[in-house]
Amino acid sequence: MSNNDELIDKEQPDKGMVIISDDVIATIASLAIAETEGVDGIPNNLGGGIVEFLGKKVPGKCVKVDMEEEGAVIDLFVVVNYGVNIQQISKKLQEKVKTQLQTMAGVVVHKVNVHIQGVNMEQGKTTENK
Repeated sequence: MSNNDELIDKEQPDKGMVIISDDVIATIASLAIAETEGVDGIPNNLGGGIVEFLGKKVPGKCVKVDMEEEGAVIDLFVVVNYGVNIQQISKKLQEKVKTQLQTMAGVVVHKVNVHIQGVNMEQGKTTENK
């Protein structure tokens, strides 16, 4: 893609260009993560001034975007709740992120890699005590 990490729509050059930055792609993916049940948040060691996760103030720091010839390669870094099926959550994240990026931004997604960085044990304890 372009040298400055942006997706450019080249289908209608006579009407101008639509440029979508990697930050926008990461934000869309982050919001898809926030909407996925069983995902608790993002690892604290990623930094980036996270104010809230489930409160919807989510920057793109839990998402890495690489634009390649085949399409976007998206890496997600998440923490899941104790007791969830990690394989199912990962598949759900892959599908949701891919769908949202294709629908909202027209991004061709080549891969969505899910990196489980931790398990929130507190969520499991809360559920068990009810």
